[in-house]
Amino acid sequence: MERFEKPKSLTESVLEHLRSEIVTGKLELGAAISERQLAAELNVSKTPVREALAQLRNEGLVDVEPRKGAYVFSLSAREVIEICDFRMAIETAALGLALERNPDAFIADIEQIVAEMKRTISEDDIPSYLALDTDFHAAAFRHCENGYLRDSFGRYSGKIAALRTHLASKPRHTELSFDEHIELLAAFRSRDMDEVHQTLLRHIGRTKNSYEETVDDIAVADASTASK
Repeated sequence: MERFEKPKSLTESVLEHLRSEIVTGKLELGAAISERQLAAELNVSKTPVREALAQLRNEGLVDVEPRKGAYVFSLSAREVIEICDFRMAIETAALGLALERNPDAFIADIEQIVAEMKRTISEDDIPSYLALDTDFHAAAFRHCENGYLRDSFGRYSGKIAALRTHLASKPRHTELSFDEHIELLAAFRSRDMDEVHQTLLRHIGRTKNSYEETVDDIAVADASTASK
């Protein structure tokens, strides 16, 4: 019997739209979100907008303050460090399992992603590069055969991707990122987990060290730097 895809609800459509706007940086970190304005722009009632914002709040992409409204999340330097610690722990675990259980398929997946990264770099297509960067780090979870690891990463993958987009504006960030992904591919091919761990530590460590620990809000700090 032919199966039909269930059409997306208004809430699902609004949710996907808003998530994409945040992850790609069209809605910047810390930006105010107006339910009324969004409803008008998307030609929907405020109900699906409100429901989508509630889900994005659960994903950590939106902060909702009573009597003030909704805002795209921002982070303190301390929270950036915590995200990096989380990534090191969970990505190391997933990489170990992927290289143990599905090494050939995992490495082939990574090789294809890196080839596409090289093309987007040559074309100066940064948005596509950033999407591939997210896919690169998700690959281990596709091949690790552990649903708990995959779901845990998935819960915060949007927030990590949005932070990645925000950091892409920093000098040489994308160039350095690509070099590090090539190094990671070489480490995966070696299948030496000590080398994988150290290479990943350098890669994620660059994000971890992007801000002084005293920075309370990275979006405010970067906006201030850009205006000088």
